[in-house]
Amino acid sequence: MENKPPLSPHIQVYRWQISSLVSISHRITGIINIIAITLICLWISLIFLSESKYETINLLLNSPVGKFIILGVTWSFSFQILSEIRHLIMDLGYGFELRITKISGLIVIFGSVILTIIFFIIGKNFI
Repeated sequence: MENKPPLSPHIQVYRWQISSLVSISHRITGIINIIAITLICLWISLIFLSESKYETINLLLNSPVGKFIILGVTWSFSFQILSEIRHLIMDLGYGFELRITKISGLIVIFGSVILTIIFFIIGKNFI
């Protein structure tokens, strides 16, 4: 019989918190935003290279998949901005109480969805 080492005790006692969800999501959206900014810069540079290449990207962005990507990137930027504001407030020494961290985490999560909806509604009027 094989002797397996015991699992780390934190697996049995750890519970997900709003703060841990916001923290992990903050890191993931940071990576997504760097990739998105790079792609946006490349897309804009296509204007100077060729109108046909630019139009190809425009066709992609106007497709349902492209609109989903735009919506996802908009949410990612909204989440990142609100999470950064939360971090700045915490860097000033405020908001470390358990109740306040839960509330601020929920504000980041729901606020990013609300901001995305607002940007979608405003953007729909421009297109």
